[in-house]
Amino acid sequence: MSFQNIYQGKKVLVTGHTGFKGSWLAIWLKELGAEVYGYALAPYSDMDNFVTTKLSGLIHHQEGDVRDGAKLKQYFKEVQPDFAFHLAAQPLVLLSYQDPVGTFDTNLMGTVNFWEAVRATLSVKAAVNVTTDKCYDNKEWVWGYRENDPMGGKDPYSASKGCSELITSSYLESFFKAEGTANIASARAGNVIGGGDWALDRIIPDYFRAFKKGEKLEVRNPHATRPWQHVLEPLSGYLNLGAELYIQGKAFSGGWNFGPEDMTNYSVKQLIDCMLKLDNKGGYFVPEGTSKLHEAVLLKLDISKAANFLKWKPVLSFEDTVEFTLTGYLADLDNTKDVYASRKEQIEIFTEKAKMKQINWSE
Repeated sequence: MSFQNIYQGKKVLVTGHTGFKGSWLAIWLKELGAEVYGYALAPYSDMDNFVTTKLSGLIHHQEGDVRDGAKLKQYFKEVQPDFAFHLAAQPLVLLSYQDPVGTFDTNLMGTVNFWEAVRATLSVKAAVNVTTDKCYDNKEWVWGYRENDPMGGKDPYSASKGCSELITSSYLESFFKAEGTANIASARAGNVIGGGDWALDRIIPDYFRAFKKGEKLEVRNPHATRPWQHVLEPLSGYLNLGAELYIQGKAFSGGWNFGPEDMTNYSVKQLIDCMLKLDNKGGYFVPEGTSKLHEAVLLKLDISKAANFLKWKPVLSFEDTVEFTLTGYLADLDNTKDVYASRKEQIEIFTEKAKMKQINWSE
């Protein structure tokens, strides 16, 4: 066990548990001995992590929309959770252009409804709103954003996440600083990869969709770079933060960044080449005429606060991140595999690697 065994025997409510990160979080919480309650929309496809791991039969599963504040508040009242993690969101940048109203409605009012439910449920001792690195007002500078930098966002998705952070800050200042109220925080991470993510218009899911069809992926931006993270990295941060909020209290309120330790970005080409080096199935091609210029994505997180106060830091190297991701997708595509067992094994290996690096996660 880890996180001081704080989740063992506790009721933990996760919104968005049918999504990629939410389902992984639910699995890890279950393995930590928590009684997990989920509130979310139905999964998008039969390939989603929630479906392939058969999670609906392993936790308490409630379908619902976070825009329905009354229903969400009623579910909190019925469950009486000790912890709450808010991951329900419209998570796609391209979809936010197609449906800006739905994006803002879900990501703003969903956040408001979450905090209203927490306010109304005195059993909640710690609650975390999960947003994204894109919540910051991106100035295209080369150093990492700190938690006290301004919120922003040019596209509807990023703007909605910046607003979600402002909503959380407002609720903290207005309602949750008083003694006897829940200890609350927000968590920011981005470019998360791993088995079970089959969202549209993302390079890794697109690669494995092509692989599944026996095709090679067309890569138009091979030199575009990202700070890739395996999904277990930020989740370890969220769980660590939740534990400290529960144990230490309001000193851990506010915003927290969880990102790569060295802020090193790798290109799409480097990512796929690393997968092919580990397993030569699949492939990609770059169309003629594609620009060969380096396309740096100047959006980095400064994780000094989490490193110093939570004693949190990333566990996996870039090669480990790619291997974990590859293993996860190969389990998805193997009809003979017990996908839940595969996810559990990755959590166990990840935890052992953390111990080897003397990362104690609140122990």
